[in-house]
Amino acid sequence: MAGSGSAAERIGYITRVQSFSACHRLHSVHLSDEENKRVYGKCNNPNGHGHNYKVEVTVRGKIDRLTGMVMNLTDLKRCIEDVIMTPLDHKNLDKDVPYFASVVSTTENVAVYIWDNMAKVLPPGLLYEIKIYETDKNVVVYRGE
Repeated sequence: MAGSGSAAERIGYITRVQSFSACHRLHSVHLSDEENKRVYGKCNNPNGHGHNYKVEVTVRGKIDRLTGMVMNLTDLKRCIEDVIMTPLDHKNLDKDVPYFASVVSTTENVAVYIWDNMAKVLPPGLLYEIKIYETDKNVVVYRGE
């Protein structure tokens, strides 16, 4: 029974990769200046520092029998533009993104920010993972947990 009409539902994963550039300063209002310097080191530089972030947005869902897609990549690209590129690209995360006025702009928290906002614009239950490459050697994964 391998005919297309009787095939089991298949689950697929789609990942779209997007790069953006932004600067930030790792600094917690809950720590003293000395504690911030000790915890964050050179990343606590008062004038900040920048990254060329690479983000992978992965969605997971049923492969539609009629379209052959989990979701239309054009729609995913538009969501990424609205959630990542417009608010974050070429921005000072701490000063230009209201969320980070009270949240330390670590890459972990950037991943949470992206997750929360992607979840608002994607169909329910479709978002699977946000993976951010802060550098070639530092990678953060967030799955909404």
